Amino acid sequence: MTHHPIKAVIFDWAGTMIDFGCIAPVEALLQAFAAEGVEITADEARRHMGRAKKDHLAQILKLPRVAEAWRSAKGASPVGADVERLFTALEPLMETCAARCSDLIPGAAALVADLRADGVKIGSGTGYTRTMMSAILPAAARQGYSPEVVICAGDTPSGRPSPLMVWAALIRLDAWPAAACVKIDDAEVGIAEGRAAGCWTIGVAASGNGVGLPQGEFQALAGPARAARVEAAAEALRDAGADYVVETVADARPTLADIARRIALGERPA
Repeated sequence: MTHHPIKAVIFDWAGTMIDFGCIAPVEALLQAFAAEGVEITADEARRHMGRAKKDHLAQILKLPRVAEAWRSAKGASPVGADVERLFTALEPLMETCAARCSDLIPGAAALVADLRADGVKIGSGTGYTRTMMSAILPAAARQGYSPEVVICAGDTPSGRPSPLMVWAALIRLDAWPAAACVKIDDAEVGIAEGRAAGCWTIGVAASGNGVGLPQGEFQALAGPARAARVEAAAEALRDAGADYVVETVADARPTLADIARRIALGERPA
């Protein structure tokens, strides 16, 4: 049995551990809407990132500009059946795009190896369905990352921002109390999920949805432009209630050490 102050870390997937810039869901969402004759922007696709994809689609359709574009194209406002049809089309698109964007974010596997060496349990949760994850899981394993638990959209009655996926992961890991566990996520809704679960939360700014650039494009940005985009993403995560914000998971070791220190002192997350 571990005596490390942190009992478990629950990682998000896209934008946190894989897919620098959270590119796959944007590509798939744009394709799914285009097939319906409705164009959405990348910004609109990213607006509710991190939610279960069916819920994500419903939220996009509620955006005033998208709802009006849908009415113009279809002659009627979007309804539940439209969400279901979009979701049916989205799932194979997501599977394909996610398989193409399954590279681990640099430093992710090493961080997990260090945590495991300290006796910390590793879980994960995602707004992707298990079908959408079908190519990602073996690809991540080949790169050295296999969390003990993977909770997918649809595995719990409610998705993010409810705490149920985190709690499901903690139950399967036999990790408690939640105040001795950490949720790491790049999306505001994932931070809200971790807070609702009673965990410490770490937001990931540079590699995630907030900046929204592939690694090469991110690194090619001039220093001030890159810093401004990272700070804007970090501010959104802090506003969502993140206890800490780092650029990528590779930067999380000092933060996790500080959380361990605070847990050992009897502190609880905000």
